[in-house]
Amino acid sequence: MAFESLTDKLQNVFKNLRSKGRLTEEDVKTALREVKLALLEADVNFKVVKQFIKAVEERAVGTDVMNGLNPGQMVIKIVHEEMISLMGSETTEIKMQPGKAITTIMMCGLQGAGKTTTTAKIAGKLKQKGKKPLLVACDVYRPAAIKQLQINGEKQQVDVFSMGENHSPVDIAKAAIEHAKKNGHNVVILDTAGRLHIDEDMMSELIQIKSQVEVHQSLLVVDAMTGQDAVTVAKEFDDKIGIDGVILSKMDGDTRGGAALSVKAVTGKPILYVGMGEKLSDLEQFYPDRMASRILGMGDVLSLIEKAQENIDIDEAKGKEMASRMKKGKFDFNDYLESMKQMKSMGGLGSILGMLGMGKQMGNLEGMVDEKQLARTEAIILSMTPKERENPKLLNLSRKGRIAKGAGVDIAVVNRFVKQFEQSQKMMKQMPGMFGGKRGRGGFGGMKFPF
Repeated sequence: MAFESLTDKLQNVFKNLRSKGRLTEEDVKTALREVKLALLEADVNFKVVKQFIKAVEERAVGTDVMNGLNPGQMVIKIVHEEMISLMGSETTEIKMQPGKAITTIMMCGLQGAGKTTTTAKIAGKLKQKGKKPLLVACDVYRPAAIKQLQINGEKQQVDVFSMGENHSPVDIAKAAIEHAKKNGHNVVILDTAGRLHIDEDMMSELIQIKSQVEVHQSLLVVDAMTGQDAVTVAKEFDDKIGIDGVILSKMDGDTRGGAALSVKAVTGKPILYVGMGEKLSDLEQFYPDRMASRILGMGDVLSLIEKAQENIDIDEAKGKEMASRMKKGKFDFNDYLESMKQMKSMGGLGSILGMLGMGKQMGNLEGMVDEKQLARTEAIILSMTPKERENPKLLNLSRKGRIAKGAGVDIAVVNRFVKQFEQSQKMMKQMPGMFGGKRGRGGFGGMKFPF
């Protein structure tokens, strides 16, 4: 889970601060030393950490904070505000040309950063916003790069322009823009070649494209899991070709979060998107305030709601009815099946709990839903009769035996699942606030959890 390690450490620091009725200057400095250590361990740039701690200390060690009614909470508030400032304060969008003019975007990055996949995701996002993008295969060196872009373009239902491997990237870019003009595309996205490391050939090629084609936005894709290396790469690209923004890929695999906290401060360039998985919906707009809340374990409910609304297609009346049953603990196996489907589309339980800021406190829930076993669970439910799905109390020993055979599992597996289901019902009765609230369509945009 993104930031898991850093969040846990910061949560412990804040817990100690909250436990004190009054704070001394030494208390604050001790807490900030721990915050500093946590940030360095998260692979945040040393200079960035130093400046951040200095800014927090200057604000926190003051009469207003020390003598306040809740000094611990005020210090946490200052840390939160300074973290937002560190990451750029405002959300930055990809700048588009006015009217019907074509916007040309050049995507760049090292091999292995997920550039081609991210390029297709960007195209998909722009299409959702009413644009007509054209993906352009300018990587003529890496084997299967063109094919990969074509497959990803097909997934996003976006047109792909290719001239094969026997033309220069510059000529391909020029031809693509002419093609876009003739076919009504208003965004051209160039997927350029990456390298295993920054070299002169790659940079000169990018410079050449920019000199012969009017590029409006140069976006760099970097692997968040490489920490400070990602920041170094971003700075080198900006120094040599000039970039307008950064996209952090593989954030879902980065438990540290150093790149997210360092990029803007070191390069001066905003983070536009973060990649949190393989699906289109897993490319998230970067909101500094929401990201800071997520890092500090405060949760990011707004992003969760948006993700739910993007991914979940549920009839409003049906959603309200389902939410009502769940609140009463009366949902059936049909509801459970629907819940699994929705949770899967949201990136799984781990992703949801992380956004809620409940990853650590409710980690035991994750064990109740083994996402690798969803297919087997589905088979069990589908092996039931319609009446059995609607009324779980009908499941006696002989019925369970038949279901086990139908699903191709041992009866013990069916027994465990039924027991888990019963526990879920009891738990939902104890957690009514999470279901059918006032967030629209019941729960988070219609989302229901299968636990």
